[in-house]
Amino acid sequence: MKINHTNSDSCLNRYIYIHDGLPARFNYDFLNNCESLSPRASSSNKPSMCPQLVNLGLGPDVSKSEGVLSDKSWYQTNPHLLEVIFHNRMKKHECLTSNSNLASAIYVPFYPSMGVGVHLWDSNVEIRDASAKDFVKWISRQPEWRKMWGRDHFFAYGRTAWDFRRQEDDSSDWGSKLRFLPESLNMTILIEGSEWKNDIAIPYPTNFHPTEDSEVVAWQNKVRKQERPYLFTFAGAPRPNLEGSIQGKLIEHCQASNNCNFLHCTEKICGNPITVMRAFQSSVYCLQPVGDSFTRRSAFDAFLAGCIPVFFHPATAYAQYLWYLPKDHTKYSVFIPAKDGNDLKEGRIENILLGISKEKGAAMREEVIRLIPKLVYADPRGRLKTPDAFDIAVQGMLDRIENVRKVMNEGRDPSADFAGLENDKFKFPDSTD
Repeated sequence: MKINHTNSDSCLNRYIYIHDGLPARFNYDFLNNCESLSPRASSSNKPSMCPQLVNLGLGPDVSKSEGVLSDKSWYQTNPHLLEVIFHNRMKKHECLTSNSNLASAIYVPFYPSMGVGVHLWDSNVEIRDASAKDFVKWISRQPEWRKMWGRDHFFAYGRTAWDFRRQEDDSSDWGSKLRFLPESLNMTILIEGSEWKNDIAIPYPTNFHPTEDSEVVAWQNKVRKQERPYLFTFAGAPRPNLEGSIQGKLIEHCQASNNCNFLHCTEKICGNPITVMRAFQSSVYCLQPVGDSFTRRSAFDAFLAGCIPVFFHPATAYAQYLWYLPKDHTKYSVFIPAKDGNDLKEGRIENILLGISKEKGAAMREEVIRLIPKLVYADPRGRLKTPDAFDIAVQGMLDRIENVRKVMNEGRDPSADFAGLENDKFKFPDSTD
């Protein structure tokens, strides 16, 4: 780990302390025992995660681009490994300090997704919660905790917030209760967000991890020049057992139109970056419904392909990724409100998209392409001059912590505004007209 104490003030109010004293059972033990990370690891449906951890968590290299990808910096990245990727980037941060008293923020390299991933389906909630309880007990006893009682602590993880917000101890309820433990309320988590203010949404990792700015510019130029024979594309599969899912309806719309390209996703098909990028590069618009959570990784794949996303729920992007996306969502996306399939009458999607002028579509696509550098995670072994998703997340955390510090210095209680519930955050528009 590089410690950078400079004589200049370039790191003033930007120093970060990594809690390297965190016991290995909370991070490195998972990597060293990766064969056990996936439940039923011996099953053909749940292979070991060990191959996905190579290249500092970026996954295996994509060896052949097939003219679809650029020739390097593409990997088969598991989005659930964000915490590993984030940690490896943090080790190379330019303003690290070994003196926690100098630090403006405390980064905790905790890998909760790996722990809960093994036990998420366990009927015993005590087993599901054991690692979380052990973690908060340890972290709250460290001297760094007393400085701001944890409000300067943050970490990232690769599953959704809902996997860690079980409110009851009923075995039928989903997930761990990590985020409802009292100590956890004082920390900020970088993750696909929730309605709580201390869950901050950052992008899912895509499969593109550049090592230098020129690779990003070359990719932007490639997708800018791409011919797009289809008006719109949908990559997904029917979800008949998922309440409120519109994916089946989107498939119907797509298959009924000569202007749509449907990619029927299986784990093998849509786990292949070339297949997904080829489909998204062929279209002007990419349909992005809610999946198991409000945001699918596919939304960021669409941005990366220069494909204008079409969203159906405000929580998929607009209410969450405030550090990354323009406030005026009409600059880079199309919004077609749809609470369920009944809101999508036959031909509605196609008619709306056909009604957008070519000039407006070109302007939106250029904005999408302009956003690409902010939505990718650079390879930890390289260095970009342009801020990427990691850099924006770290700066966002430093700003957030500084605001909390000011509140505390003024003698005010930061609790409600720090971890309070935003009931209207994911509210659906009153009208779907």
